[in-house]
Amino acid sequence: MTEKVWFITGTSRGFGRHWAIAALERGDKVAATARDTDTLDDLVERFGDAVLPLALDVTDRAADFAAVQTAHDHFGRLDVVVNNAGYGQFGFVEELSEAEARDQIETNVFGALWITQAALPFLRAQRSGHIIQVSSIGGITAFQNVGIYHASKWALEGFSQSLAQEVASFGIHVTLVEPGGFATDWAGSSARRATPLPDYAEAHAEADRIRAQRVARPGDPAASSRAILQIVDAPEPPLRVFFGSLPLELAKADYAQRISTWEAWQHVAELAQG
Repeated sequence: MTEKVWFITGTSRGFGRHWAIAALERGDKVAATARDTDTLDDLVERFGDAVLPLALDVTDRAADFAAVQTAHDHFGRLDVVVNNAGYGQFGFVEELSEAEARDQIETNVFGALWITQAALPFLRAQRSGHIIQVSSIGGITAFQNVGIYHASKWALEGFSQSLAQEVASFGIHVTLVEPGGFATDWAGSSARRATPLPDYAEAHAEADRIRAQRVARPGDPAASSRAILQIVDAPEPPLRVFFGSLPLELAKADYAQRISTWEAWQHVAELAQG
């Protein structure tokens, strides 16, 4: 198998870190970004020149382009670009401040967009490459208390599906990875929470109860490494792939309900056609 060069954002923890280690362990090279590169010291000590640590805040477009350029200059090519950096913003829609809403979109949507734009000229020139967009089951369905997070992942899904069609002729693949609940720190210290409104107290309790049921059997982040390697090594990788056993069940129920509603209201759709 030919050695691959990876560019991964958000490698200080979670999926990004596990996937970086998996790539390095099999002999690939990784440009690993994090806000604080001290979190990558152990990887540098263990893997040496195979890992290039880069300090990066993905909301800084100029820094994104510079980091991708640096990685390409250093390794001579890019094969797998992983937009993993992001976080979850909790809060009912009415509770969100302007700053909280804007920051979520800046990181989860624009951060991925800027890295994608920065990498594409290199991938087009070499007529190959694979862009991995870390979405979520929350990119195709929605739950209470994470509305703006859903908005960010639905946006990522939309532009990535268009992107896949735009770059296919250049030999570039795009895959949206849609995990369910995993034993990462996504809902812990990396999450942000809006100030709750008293009128939503009961609804918050219900949302917490439902979420606890949904993540009662979280996936193993280490096992996800084996899954991501299968995807990047596939000759024809999927546009979308779930990670975890629960998302497919949730998706089937959600889409069945959507189709049922659309069909029930098709007479109104045809009325609107004129």
